Amino acid sequence: MKRIVNISCKLILCATMGIALSAQTFTTIHSFDGTDGKYPYAGLIQANNGDGYGTTENGGTSTNCNGGCGTVFKITPGGTLKTLYSFCAQSGCPDGQYPYAGLFQDANGDFYGTTAEGGASGFGTIFRITPTALTTLHSFDGTDGENPLAGLIQGADGNFYGTTVNGGVNKSQGTVFKMTPGGMLTTLYSFCEQGVLCPDGAAPLAGLVQAANGDFYGVTVAGGANDGGTVFKITSSGTLTTLYSFCAQTGCTDGKLPYAGLVQAPNGHFYGTTSSGGANGGGTVFLITPGGALTTLYSFCSLTGCADGSYPDAGLVQATDGNFYGTTSAGGANGAGTVFETTPNRGTLTVLHSFTGPNAVHIAGLVQATNGDFYGTTWDGGTDADGSVFNLSVGLSPFVKPLPPSGKVGAAVRILGSNLTGATSVTFNGTAAVFIVAASSEIRTAVPAGASSGEIQVVTPSGTLSSSVPFRVLP
Repeated sequence: MKRIVNISCKLILCATMGIALSAQTFTTIHSFDGTDGKYPYAGLIQANNGDGYGTTENGGTSTNCNGGCGTVFKITPGGTLKTLYSFCAQSGCPDGQYPYAGLFQDANGDFYGTTAEGGASGFGTIFRITPTALTTLHSFDGTDGENPLAGLIQGADGNFYGTTVNGGVNKSQGTVFKMTPGGMLTTLYSFCEQGVLCPDGAAPLAGLVQAANGDFYGVTVAGGANDGGTVFKITSSGTLTTLYSFCAQTGCTDGKLPYAGLVQAPNGHFYGTTSSGGANGGGTVFLITPGGALTTLYSFCSLTGCADGSYPDAGLVQATDGNFYGTTSAGGANGAGTVFETTPNRGTLTVLHSFTGPNAVHIAGLVQATNGDFYGTTWDGGTDADGSVFNLSVGLSPFVKPLPPSGKVGAAVRILGSNLTGATSVTFNGTAAVFIVAASSEIRTAVPAGASSGEIQVVTPSGTLSSSVPFRVLP
């Protein structure tokens, strides 16, 4: 396997120290064995059928790569896994190889993703996968980017947006791109346009998030004024603004090397992590405003022996309780990483689980399923040291999730949830909508006339379920 960016191997592992944990239940629900995939670099998504879907960067049935070329898989909440596709089915890997990134599901139920290598030019692909077939939508050729290590998002305009960590027209420092659902790709920005030292950033390892204002926000792992990485804003037409350059403080106490993307909270601010730096050198959790004012909320390895974890390579998820949940790739009670919870305000962090290791390196972020539990992956570890899928329950209540999270009046919306059979009402911020219950995990509806942005509520026989994030009604 060719390693494009090595973010899992840290030189320092921390010694053991116990922390009082809040009540939780941790369960490994699947261990990969190589034939069904190996090294799940990315996290999971919950699909409209209630199952989880993801990728492994290696493994599978292909014999055209040493150790396999990667897979797409689905897994039930109980841990039954099915491999849907093994990459590099043909010599030369025209269908791509090494899918480092996770998947995105559109309103039609199709999945979209990227491979880091392979394709017509060997620089990676964008693909669509349905229950019956995989289609390569685009093969990168270098000038339009190389090695997309992040997944895609679908913008409010219906197009897909993403990043490549290499390639582009400026010293191969990465790109931001837009692609139509039919596969027509436009490079919006090639990094390192502003000089040899790349003050505008370099190597966008993570994907993008579209903010409530319609612009896209992301991070680069290198470049910037101090070569510690950046936070940037880019419009759908390609105008880029560097909002913050990390390592702006002595000793990089503000953090450096943000590997993971951002999440926008209902308060309008963005939250993220840096993989190193901070007051103690073990990485940070930070808040940044849309205007670029950054606050370091927590610096890891602040407890003796790094019992709080260190090196948060993955991003955050804001759960239904308003708190943020994430992982570290090292530290904790066993030196193999942690799952943690932190409040939106400065300084309060709780370790929920310490991985046992010695190889349970955790790179990917978490997903909160509509049953309230968290699901995630470990890059290796598990029974065969090929990675695992786990469940973590902390007692949070079920909720519903709209797909997509925004739309105009009349736009089709799928509402994902648990035990939706028998639902009697669906409202968009108080405005009633016509709907059908397609399955126990899915309601199909449309944005009703007169609806405004706000909470979606579904009344079921077992109670009222609310959306985890406000639905945004577009003009």
